[in-house]
Amino acid sequence: MQDQNEYLYFLRRALDGMLGALDDLGDDLGNARPPLPGANSVYAITYHCAAVADYWTGHIIAGRTVDRERAAEFTAKGDVQFLRRHVNDLFERLEADLATVSPAAAPRNTPPPDFEGPDRPLSVEGVQLHVLEELAQHHGQIQITRDLLKQGVSS
Repeated sequence: MQDQNEYLYFLRRALDGMLGALDDLGDDLGNARPPLPGANSVYAITYHCAAVADYWTGHIIAGRTVDRERAAEFTAKGDVQFLRRHVNDLFERLEADLATVSPAAAPRNTPPPDFEGPDRPLSVEGVQLHVLEELAQHHGQIQITRDLLKQGVSS
């Protein structure tokens, strides 16, 4: 068994940063979209990132069943406190998922070919790096979106 605390630490930092941007915006602006083609709200992006972590860590790595409606993630709306509870519950599941997992092991499941992600087989550690890659990208997107919304740019 390998200690997974470092992975969970960085996952938590990313999601807490996203939740902090939502706190900064409040529920109304957190659910607003900037007027850019295909832009998403900070709430929807954060919700999507929690789903990414749940699916790739819980389902792909640990083999847990995760029901996911990827398209609906980008239209999600709600309040920050609900999403914060959702993320806290997610971390309880992820800690249990990773309790007996070794980074060098093969994941229990393979992602469907139509899911975006690496185009080669990955170890558990590779899947974890992919999750962190996705969250880092979206964390930056959230920061830019927050800055636009705070400047009064929303649709």
